[in-house]
Amino acid sequence: MSENTDRAKTPTTKPNDTAAQPTGQPSQADELLATTAVEGSLAALDEARVLDPSWADTAAQDFLGHSTARVMGNAVATTDVEKLSLDRTVVTSIDSSMSDLIKDAAITDQKRSGRCWAFAGLNVLRAAAIKQLEVPDFEFSQNFIFFYSKLEKANWFLAQMIADADRRLDDREVAELLASPIGDGGWWPEFTFLVSKYGLVPKYAMPDTDSAANSAAMNKHLSELLRRATLRLRRAIEMGDDPDAVRLETMDAAFRMLATHLGVPPTEFVWQYRNKDGDFTRVGTLTPREFAEKYMPDPDVWAVVAHDPRPEISLHTLYGIDRSNRAVGARTANHVTAELEVLKDAAIAAVKAGQPVWFACDVKAQFDKDLGVWDAHLHDYEGVYGVDLAMNKAERLTTRSSAPTHAMCLTGVDLVDGEPRRWRVENSWGDTVGEKGYWTMNDSWFDEYVYQVVVPVTDLPEDVRAALDTEPTILPSWDPLA
Repeated sequence: MSENTDRAKTPTTKPNDTAAQPTGQPSQADELLATTAVEGSLAALDEARVLDPSWADTAAQDFLGHSTARVMGNAVATTDVEKLSLDRTVVTSIDSSMSDLIKDAAITDQKRSGRCWAFAGLNVLRAAAIKQLEVPDFEFSQNFIFFYSKLEKANWFLAQMIADADRRLDDREVAELLASPIGDGGWWPEFTFLVSKYGLVPKYAMPDTDSAANSAAMNKHLSELLRRATLRLRRAIEMGDDPDAVRLETMDAAFRMLATHLGVPPTEFVWQYRNKDGDFTRVGTLTPREFAEKYMPDPDVWAVVAHDPRPEISLHTLYGIDRSNRAVGARTANHVTAELEVLKDAAIAAVKAGQPVWFACDVKAQFDKDLGVWDAHLHDYEGVYGVDLAMNKAERLTTRSSAPTHAMCLTGVDLVDGEPRRWRVENSWGDTVGEKGYWTMNDSWFDEYVYQVVVPVTDLPEDVRAALDTEPTILPSWDPLA
């Protein structure tokens, strides 16, 4: 196991130097609670750890006797703690200017859906399309990718339930799939698989429907279909019947429901456009796969590189997540581990070459949506509560305090003496937040909350590239990077 020196990174929360922080002396409540600790059997320990109402009474007196705690309680009673905890010195130190910047395109909006991974993937591709076509702006259809993502997930779910038919319904992995049979989420490998298999279309050929932008009702009904099918599959197997008859019947129903909600994907469309100089080009009728061939490079051009500082994870090693393919015939979602500096250097090289960088992060940690900013110390929660909340990146992953929750694109970087100071981020939450939809990430936040980047393989060091040609070590489906 290689040692990862990034485990010693400074925790994101600040030292406990605020007036609200306790003095370090035990309070009356602490002393009272300590008296209940006894040695003995497990049963005795359980009994000893029952909360005594008198302890809660004493804790309340301690809180009310602390003037700063009372003031903070009064403030949080009337003000959102996310606003109250903003450190104004950090906020006012952030500006959005960048030394290296890819020209902004019109911001996209996934609305009330979990399609960030597809939006970010298509935004990576459209940068090359805009340059190649010499058009002022362009947008691929996210709904097209969304449709086939759902279709493949439905088929994979049914195939997985056939494979898992000898496992109990309350088995950890079976129960997890039943809890969320067909969610919106996805990863870069799923995106490239879908584009390679089904192609691309411009947005006008398959625009968003209401259900694409607000997927909850569609997901609910599709989930019920798949859960019912799970029971039917198991009964068929018990009776010695062919479960694929149930699978195919369910897939017919799934297609019908998806077409009702999202529309029927086009099999061909007319492609024509006018460039930024006003020159008109009519290419003619194309299929989605013919269209993709024009704008989608070989997926093997890119690699998913992860920063995972957990002590049990080795550097420069290829890892795969079990049951992560979510499409029958797709490869397991793999990533290669590397130091933070490797991720940053490769991202910088890509941005300098005009290539947006898909990345996965814990988006709502230390952020402000209205301002559109991230910094590792943006919120002083310890100052608000007077308690120690510090954990490092590895500890947050291990305890499930943090995990990759959102995908976006890096489109700029501010370099000082060759070192990144902050980053420009293209989000997919519309143009009413941040700077017309673009966000600013301080480099300290990259250190703590960015987990994966998708970068050209040629921008990686040789030892990291070599790991891409090895057999992956498979991590369980419940791994925090899954």
